[in-house]
Amino acid sequence: MTKLKTVNIKGKEYVEVHTRLKYFRSKYPQYTIDTDTIEKTVDTVMFKAVIKNEEGRIIASGHAEERRGSSFINKTSYVENCETSAWGRALGNFGIGLETAVSSYDEVANAIKNQSPKEKPPVKTTKLKLVVEDENWDKVLKYMAQNKALGLDKLVNNLEQKYNIKASVKKELSKHIK
Repeated sequence: MTKLKTVNIKGKEYVEVHTRLKYFRSKYPQYTIDTDTIEKTVDTVMFKAVIKNEEGRIIASGHAEERRGSSFINKTSYVENCETSAWGRALGNFGIGLETAVSSYDEVANAIKNQSPKEKPPVKTTKLKLVVEDENWDKVLKYMAQNKALGLDKLVNNLEQKYNIKASVKKELSKHIK
């Protein structure tokens, strides 16, 4: 088979769909490639492409699914992109562009682009326990004196971002706001 032009992605060679399609059209003019929409929703589309010989017998097929907005191209052309991907899979299954993989460059590039970055574990913050007359008490009273205008509820809400405050401590804080 003729060696088709490849592009490198992450160290592996892939054949683009348009290259596979050109080769198919030039070498198999009596064959057809047809696509059918398997499912289309507001956000996704799925296509099946089939390659048929001159008698109409299915020789190869390929499926693809795309999500609207999942990539730059899919913001406006997810249906067209999906059809192209289905062609690429069918042509690969037919044997065109199998230098290293059935997947096409476009398919692999899209998959890499859509991989979500590894999620960072949530940062666990440990609140300090606020106790009357502990080492933080004077800082808290100073904060309250400087911000009296906020009112007791707002001050306590702000303090609860950093401290666990029991009801008995809140009661003691209310004495210092007056």
